[in-house]
Amino acid sequence: MPTDTPLRRAAIVGYNRIPFARNNTAYTQAGNIDMMVAALNGLIDRYNLQGKELGEVAGGAVIKHSWQINLMRECVLHTSLDPKTPACDIQQACNTGIESAIYIANKIALGQIECGIAGGVDSTSNVPLEFNEHIRKIFLSVRRSKGGFDKFKQLLKIKFSDFTPVAPENLEPGTGLSMGGHTEYTAKHYGISREEQDAYALQSHIKMAAATDKGFFKDMISPNLGLESDNNMRRDSSMEKLAKLRPAFDKVNGTLTAGNSSPLTDGASCLLIASEEWAKQHNLPILAYITHAEMGAIEYIKDKQNLLLAPVYAAPRMLKKAGLTLQDFDFYEIHEAFAAQVLAILKIWESPELSAQFGVETLGSIDKSKLNVNGSSLATGHPFAATGGRVLATMAKLLHEKGSGRGFISVCAAGGQGMTVILEK
Repeated sequence: MPTDTPLRRAAIVGYNRIPFARNNTAYTQAGNIDMMVAALNGLIDRYNLQGKELGEVAGGAVIKHSWQINLMRECVLHTSLDPKTPACDIQQACNTGIESAIYIANKIALGQIECGIAGGVDSTSNVPLEFNEHIRKIFLSVRRSKGGFDKFKQLLKIKFSDFTPVAPENLEPGTGLSMGGHTEYTAKHYGISREEQDAYALQSHIKMAAATDKGFFKDMISPNLGLESDNNMRRDSSMEKLAKLRPAFDKVNGTLTAGNSSPLTDGASCLLIASEEWAKQHNLPILAYITHAEMGAIEYIKDKQNLLLAPVYAAPRMLKKAGLTLQDFDFYEIHEAFAAQVLAILKIWESPELSAQFGVETLGSIDKSKLNVNGSSLATGHPFAATGGRVLATMAKLLHEKGSGRGFISVCAAGGQGMTVILEK
């Protein structure tokens, strides 16, 4: 590509997802391919993409079976898109959906493709089951054994207890702690009280209920397997009910509960991203342009409280490149992995002392009335790889309805990573 060729603007022009479901409820029998295909087919039907060859489909899952090595391509082949549409898998923990969108947007900006779909899916109900190391070694020995008698001798070593699957866990290899376990350290270190967390979580449910009642999500969701809307939201939640929940991670001194933590969730989401020319040719409105994005990573093995705080680094770098301040936005979407994580990030951005500890400039406070105005992951649920698509779609629709403006997005992820994004209308 000639060096003097200008970059093109990439825009979100469509979106779809299936309802997000608390794990072991509506999608217990559905897997990643089932859910991702349902989300893609909803997008295809909504925007009349049947039989079309798109530039590329990108996305992935955080938790997938070993045979799903080419997940997104398999999903494409199960839809009505032209089978010549290529696809690739991307995995970056909870950033997967948002990183997939940036991947497609960058290809459009460089002129490599005209349009593409970015997506993500995760099932915490249909997870790979593993057996213990003892039985695994026996099976390997059976494979190496020469004769039937030798194979039989190896099989006799199997104990009945070997058939008990190892419980699946989502732990950080470097620390052995879950995201919730790390966020307990975050809450304690930054002085985020149980009451603050519960109050924040309650607002997420209240906002989402209000958005649902006014029909905000109606054109964003395709019904699936009998479910027409997200089933995690609690309309009857209250501070009194939240206060009765027991700590979920630190059972003795913890402040994180099932109420102020995002639940294990199943779901899939996708976005249609295109050049201005392609959108015009297909009579699709520009919902919002993806104008800036920044990745950040943070040390969290030594300082266990830092796991989900990488946006603290990503945001200042992105804002500097964009020539903007944190206050120059009409809406803010900050992924709610845990109430404590959102509150800690906001506290660091606001505090000169805390910002200095990270070696970043103080960004200041934001207008909280513009934050997650339709609720977020605490109420909606968090199917890891699907959250990015949901957040981007929500912001794009908010800006499109307003008719102008800027949106600031922040998503944290396992592995001490995070991404911030700017959408503009």
